[in-house]
Amino acid sequence: MGQDDQTSAGLAQLLQERGAALVLYARQWCDCPEDVVQQALLKLVSQRKPPQQLVAWLYRVVRNDAISTARQQRRRERREMTVASPELWFEKGAGQLDAQDAAAALASLPLELREVVVARIWGNLTFAEIAELVETSLSTAQRRYEQGIREMQTRLETPCTTQRRTTQN
Repeated sequence: MGQDDQTSAGLAQLLQERGAALVLYARQWCDCPEDVVQQALLKLVSQRKPPQQLVAWLYRVVRNDAISTARQQRRRERREMTVASPELWFEKGAGQLDAQDAAAALASLPLELREVVVARIWGNLTFAEIAELVETSLSTAQRRYEQGIREMQTRLETPCTTQRRTTQN
């Protein structure tokens, strides 16, 4: 197997393992997350030597490119509303959660919380990697994650509709 074949196999494996999470991560900022992930992979291939922390590097590049792409889209569209059906960020039947409710709860989080939750849960990044990614302290990254999870839990809680039985004497 030649050098190009090894590179292609490694890239294919990386895309298989991390592609969906990277697309989900980029989706927070732009409408074309697949393109942003593809650009990041092309940047990776063009590196003379691979980054030391490959996954964290990919998340950083995806984040920066997604933010840049979103800025370009906003400039181009200038207050034009695009009509699209929201994509679910959760699979149907995932435990007891309703997928649409969970996706809405995640989407309603402030960006700084949502980005940490997505990076931690779907990206499997450590808090240290997340802190570096979003340029904050380790404790702030952990606090944002915990706050995001708490806010989602609060939004997903449903009040009990049964009435308490009272005993008649």
